[in-house]
Amino acid sequence: MTTLKELRSASHVIFDLDGLILDTEKLYTIVANAILGQYGKSFNLETKLKVMGSTGLDMAKQVVELLEVPLSPEEYYEQVKKEYQTVMPEAQLLPGAAKLIEHLHSNNIPIAIATSSSQVTYDLKTQKHKELLSKFHHVVCGGSDAEVKNGKPAPDIFLVCASRFSEKPKPEDCLVLEDAPNGVEAALAAGMQTIMVPSVEVPKDIKDKAHVVVASLEQAPLELFGLPAIEKCRCKDS
Repeated sequence: MTTLKELRSASHVIFDLDGLILDTEKLYTIVANAILGQYGKSFNLETKLKVMGSTGLDMAKQVVELLEVPLSPEEYYEQVKKEYQTVMPEAQLLPGAAKLIEHLHSNNIPIAIATSSSQVTYDLKTQKHKELLSKFHHVVCGGSDAEVKNGKPAPDIFLVCASRFSEKPKPEDCLVLEDAPNGVEAALAAGMQTIMVPSVEVPKDIKDKAHVVVASLEQAPLELFGLPAIEKCRCKDS
């Protein structure tokens, strides 16, 4: 764990979805390469770091421009959505996600999700996990929510998400859990603290922007933010 900034207590927790709760980042790469391979292109790490956390059409615009794909953003995104129908329903939970969500919920800590996905895509990839995700107070789908005017790294989605809690906390009272550089930037722009859990190899200068960096949600140091600590398993291997 790396702690990089002075920390303060938080009362509400906002989760990203892709690459944090759900193991979808590898699925996005599979989809992108299935399409880009037709044009002799590949979805490299440099491109991935730039588009992670973007809404669907924003992602498509950046990919088409950065990789010089001979498609319009709309054409590329339509192909992406078609591939999602097959791939995304297989999305699995990442290590520690269920335990952390259940821990916060059982301790009556208000939690919500702020994802750049559209509602349609969110429903597609979460269909196997409805019971767990029902523990969240609300979900904001930035790709289709009319109140989210600008996608990450703009702060809009996190500010909208905070405003929909019953208690309407101030931004500085919110802790954001994110895996993507754009998501960390958005949380900081919103005036919120961040725990970064990188889902891909991320350069040090990007990690340095987060308040805390850990390798997985199992290591999330909630106690540093005045929240109930996750109980550590003391079980021996069988």
